[in-house]
Amino acid sequence: MSALSQTQITRKYVIETAGGVVASQHRQAAEAGAAVLRAGGDAVDAAVATSFVVGVLEPWMSGPAGGGATVHWRADTGEAVAINFGMRSPKGLDLANYPLSGDGKAGDLFPWERVVDDRNVEGATAIAVPGTVDGIGQAHARWGRMSWAELLAPAIAHAKEGMLVDWYAALMIASTARNLARDPDAAALFLDDGVWPKGSGWTAVPDNRLDQSRMADSLAHIAQHGPRAFYEGDLAQAMARDVQDKGGCLSADDLAGYRAWMGNARPVSYRNAQFHVMPGLTAGPTFARVLEQLESADLSTPASAYVAYARALDRAYAERLGKMGDDGEVPEAPGCTTHFSVVDRDGNMVSHTQTLLSIFGSRVVSPATGFLMNNGIMWFDPEQGRPNSLAPGKACLMNVCPILGETVDTRFAFGASGGRKIVSAVSQLASFVVDGEMDIEAAFHTPRIDMSGGEQIIADETLPPEVLGALNAEKPTVPTRRTVSPYAFACPAGVMRKDGKNSGCTEVMSPWGDAITEGQT
Repeated sequence: MSALSQTQITRKYVIETAGGVVASQHRQAAEAGAAVLRAGGDAVDAAVATSFVVGVLEPWMSGPAGGGATVHWRADTGEAVAINFGMRSPKGLDLANYPLSGDGKAGDLFPWERVVDDRNVEGATAIAVPGTVDGIGQAHARWGRMSWAELLAPAIAHAKEGMLVDWYAALMIASTARNLARDPDAAALFLDDGVWPKGSGWTAVPDNRLDQSRMADSLAHIAQHGPRAFYEGDLAQAMARDVQDKGGCLSADDLAGYRAWMGNARPVSYRNAQFHVMPGLTAGPTFARVLEQLESADLSTPASAYVAYARALDRAYAERLGKMGDDGEVPEAPGCTTHFSVVDRDGNMVSHTQTLLSIFGSRVVSPATGFLMNNGIMWFDPEQGRPNSLAPGKACLMNVCPILGETVDTRFAFGASGGRKIVSAVSQLASFVVDGEMDIEAAFHTPRIDMSGGEQIIADETLPPEVLGALNAEKPTVPTRRTVSPYAFACPAGVMRKDGKNSGCTEVMSPWGDAITEGQT
């Protein structure tokens, strides 16, 4: 029996506006994006500002040294464009450095066999080639209105000030303090005396800040010289040298050779709706497979609908883990994460997911740049002979699932963080809007389940008894709460546009997440 209150109710208030809206897992990142919209920027400009600010203020989820994917809707042309800025394994990666331990399954996010010393999960050997900055840079080059330097200015200012360690930040740092202590530079950034999680007394006003001055300098360099400065020149060489000094194989050539993929989003028809999703090595095809099964399912009652969700997700995830992987060619259509969505007053939309993969990524900080590094190598199956097996110079199979959707009179951009739980959340939210005809407020407050490849269903305990009973008859079902930590059902963020009015919402239980209108800044 849970010790949590049974009478507490948490809700997010949704505002409708003719102006633009940014929905992010961090309120101040959303505020930075909304300020850009207010200044006349495009949705893409707002996405640039939001991406860099959230990388500073929510550093355990994402940052410049991570990867991800985004889908853009251009209202003037009716184009849905996908950008895959997923991480790649370094070309110099040696498979002999990742022997299986024989100790069973790994303990973080994926059901892979465990590697000796968790070398694919933590430390410099887990670091893959980052893609976030190039992906954002390509979008800005194509559609941006405001200058690159102007859009990075809010993130630089936040880094100079240093992220405030409030109770939630202290909780996140404490959850991984033992791992962070293994890297001297991560320990210096996030811990006191290299051991204790930063934080204030439980009755005190938070006043403890991270020293992100080195990151501020690196962001200023990227602001001045453009997005490719992350991949070429002194900054890139220093980052690669830091990783190699700590035992990894990321090279300056890996960085210089990185290019994000840009192309048409994958169209997915569903009942009276049309979706645009990521193709290739993402969760976009898995989302499409879920909707394909729901198309013919019985959704006439809550019980039948949730059972249909569970069945569709179970089958789609089994296919995903068994068949998808990089065959060595870039497709023609190609953990801990953060997602934000943007809509501007003209109706342009961005659904953007970026990640370091695990919480705090590799738990390694590059001292020369101040960037927390990803652990993208964990996205690969360490066993050989499988579609997603680890190999040098290979694209990662990502869980990210940013989507755009439209019905007769409504358009929306949804996505989520939460590793394998993302597809469950995004597909149910899509069904709530299309099948349940819900607005964004109702959809985000409606209970969900998680069925992401395991042997049991995780269900929101507020679902009616008849729904929980039907789910349990399908598969063993564990009812649980939506809480601040952990997130049992992923952490979505989205925006919606209907009849010229825009709105947004974030996960109800996210203590930092908010949707901000351009009029609120």
